Amino acid sequence: ALAPRRGWVRVGLEQRLAAPAVVSAATARPFAAAAKPTKKGAQWTKQEKAKDKPSRRRRPLMTKPVDDVYLTWLYRRPFYDLEQAVGMLKKFQQLDFTYPKQFVYINVFLDMALKKKKLDPFSGAVVLPHRFTDEVKKVLVFTENEQEAEIARENGADIVGGLELMKWILEDEIQADFYVAVPAIISKLTPLRNKLKRKFPSTRRNSLGTDIPKMVQLFRECHEYAVQDERVIKTRIARLDMPTEHIIANLKTVIHDICTFKPPIYDPIVQRLVIRSSTSEGLQVNLDGILPQVEKVEEKEEEEESGDHEDEAEKPVQEPVST
Repeated sequence: ALAPRRGWVRVGLEQRLAAPAVVSAATARPFAAAAKPTKKGAQWTKQEKAKDKPSRRRRPLMTKPVDDVYLTWLYRRPFYDLEQAVGMLKKFQQLDFTYPKQFVYINVFLDMALKKKKLDPFSGAVVLPHRFTDEVKKVLVFTENEQEAEIARENGADIVGGLELMKWILEDEIQADFYVAVPAIISKLTPLRNKLKRKFPSTRRNSLGTDIPKMVQLFRECHEYAVQDERVIKTRIARLDMPTEHIIANLKTVIHDICTFKPPIYDPIVQRLVIRSSTSEGLQVNLDGILPQVEKVEEKEEEEESGDHEDEAEKPVQEPVST
């Protein structure tokens, strides 16, 4: 009834039911844009244009702001003397009414590069001159000597024993913060090396030796730190309510211990030092007077070699004796 003329509906229906013709691959993607032929040297011209473009020069950072309100990213980060930085942290606490006994932290940025390789991330333990926590570590001592075992117990060792402890450690029935051993038993503890990893007794960590009282006391009361992110040490060193002299002494003790992990013939391992409290911003500290004064060995060797050459020059030359 709606068709304008006879046969219009049937013709349209026949066209819809007819089998579709074979479509080429190009027409099968009606929404794909036709690929333009690439011109030779187009990429090269873009690179040349990028080179010809003048690079935006960054404005040099200014040293000291002249106003109380300023953009920090326009100015260089200031350096403070250690005593001045600690005094500022104490002042921040008073102005902000924060907890007076909060921890003081340091972030130490390291130079791990050697001549042909890098230092592996390490961990250390040191006894601070002024303790700021009552925390006592759990120490295990390996020894098969009854007299040495008794000395270890008298000095505060939590677990003392011989090879019978290996099975319990491998099965996680016994755990300790630090593991100490005497040289006589260390060769028998090889199966524990993969289990304990860095905690395995070694002379480098001062956990292998004959002075049992000294080792036990060190690890019961020590302060432990470790390298994070391949080149940064983040650790707490004191409480903010401690005297400034005590905070500085603890900081220098940690820094001097860190410096022992890199030979003195290279550049200092400590590159940058930032100190902060739990609620304050970080203050960049001037390293003058903090790093240990170490004379480079290379200079001494050159002086000795030059002295040897001078001695050889002063020696009279012996003439060969004719036969």
